Amino acid sequence: MPKSLKTSIKHALLTGGLLSSGLAFHANAASPQADIIFTNANLYQAPSSQAIVVHQGRFVFIGDTQAAMQYQGEHTETIDLEGAFVMPGFVDNHNHIFEAASDVGGNCELGMDASLEEQIPFLEYCRKQAKDKSWIMGYGFTLENILNEDNNRTPLAVLDSIFPDQPVVLMEQTSHSMWVNSMALKKAGITLDTPQPQGGRILRDEETGELNGILLDNAGDLVMEMAWNGVKDKFNQSYEGLMNGLDEARSHGITTVGDGRLYWKRGWLDVWQEAEQNGDLTARVSLRPWIYPTEPMKPQLAFLKDIQSKEKTARLVIDQVKMYSDGIFVNGTAKTLAPYLATYIEDSPYGLNYIPEGQMENWLTELDKIGYGAHIHAIGDGAIRESLNAVEHARKMKSQRDYTLTHVELVNSKDIPRFKALDVTADFQVGSDYVAEHDHSWAEAFLGKVRARSLMQVNRLYQAGANISLSSDWNVHDINPLVGIANSLLMDKSGLPDIDTAIAAYTINPAKSLGLADEIGTIEVGKSADLVVLDKDITNLKPENIPNAQVLMTVLQGEIIFDIDDEE
Repeated sequence: MPKSLKTSIKHALLTGGLLSSGLAFHANAASPQADIIFTNANLYQAPSSQAIVVHQGRFVFIGDTQAAMQYQGEHTETIDLEGAFVMPGFVDNHNHIFEAASDVGGNCELGMDASLEEQIPFLEYCRKQAKDKSWIMGYGFTLENILNEDNNRTPLAVLDSIFPDQPVVLMEQTSHSMWVNSMALKKAGITLDTPQPQGGRILRDEETGELNGILLDNAGDLVMEMAWNGVKDKFNQSYEGLMNGLDEARSHGITTVGDGRLYWKRGWLDVWQEAEQNGDLTARVSLRPWIYPTEPMKPQLAFLKDIQSKEKTARLVIDQVKMYSDGIFVNGTAKTLAPYLATYIEDSPYGLNYIPEGQMENWLTELDKIGYGAHIHAIGDGAIRESLNAVEHARKMKSQRDYTLTHVELVNSKDIPRFKALDVTADFQVGSDYVAEHDHSWAEAFLGKVRARSLMQVNRLYQAGANISLSSDWNVHDINPLVGIANSLLMDKSGLPDIDTAIAAYTINPAKSLGLADEIGTIEVGKSADLVVLDKDITNLKPENIPNAQVLMTVLQGEIIFDIDDEE
């Protein structure tokens, strides 16, 4: 961008000159020639503007068509949007874009609703498809179905009967538990005498006391990491998976992704950097390196300092980490303030911590020193309180970093106002039907009716002034932002109050969470030219019809990364 243009934009920003009628440049130099001029746009929150001018990846004019044509040059591309609805590119604050579309971690697909014995045909098919004796990795089972009290065999015995001489690790659909066989346990060095790892549990059969093949949370993560690193041609398969994930994102109007977690010991960073170098990144991505709870802090901090990238205009930004405070309710591993009614880990009736409060305080303090904020998984009311306590400690130590708690499923009333007070974003995933219907009956067995009815109180946090973002956690929920926007409005009293608030939760609010609000999240002169074009004005639709709107075009930094006409 020419220096004179940057100066003009800066002056306009300081003087409030970004009006819907556009920003005209009256410097001595002529107005820059546009790369693209979009005309006949139905521009969100700017009804008097029909044209958008893009130059060198940024919005340089927003206003009427006649004025926009002053930027037309010999090489300008003019695109008639024919009245289509234009809004800021979606910002998905929590998306496992790397994992969700990769075959590396999923060459064996199970039946989500199948019982233990009903999984046998799926497992036998996976056995037939196996080309060698290397690791079998899969996903898709449901913990409660394979740990049913009516089972005659343990999950370990079933898996061993089909895979007696090949290591197997199968991820439960939420990714918070693993089903493994004896070969996998042997390779991981897990025996009856193995201490319980921080943030995880090695389960045993209630009757015999023997290992039953189920590893909860971090206990399973450790085995999965070993398996992932044992895959042949890991890099190329990972790269292909990333490209598949990026394709899904751009086709749904997503221009910025907050990475769900970067398991950097699996070689994932190399894949991202190669994609950036090759010009294959079709999203701006805030990578969030994983904090390993069982590994020492010092070498992790050294690695994080070495890879940090804070250039806000780049497509890869690395200045936040991902850490877990707790697990999930259905495993009994989410940390709660009151004990579970039923749990798989009876010696821990309040759940568990990946990273306890005291350790998290130390982590946030040390991370602040090297320029990192944090995106913190916190589901139970105990984990949320502990995480807020840790952030409060960081704030007292003068940290100004960006902090987000994601999932935020059960919040104690006393902690709701602390989100605003501590400047902590609350990131929710509402992309499933049961969330939209506010039906959390699944949780009653674990938490009781009172706590189950208190889950997912998006509106209470919004009314308390918290910065609310919505995200997909894909592929746990639908990647389509329009589904999340619609569901947040269908949640009745527990959801968001109106369409503008819901749109903000998928655009400018997550931009704030990522520390990128000056760069993205709104269509304003001077910001990155990120936008999505829809065939319908979603502000005029009933909530249930919003997901039917179709993405026609996605633009990132002035580059058209998706055009529906090119896909046909």
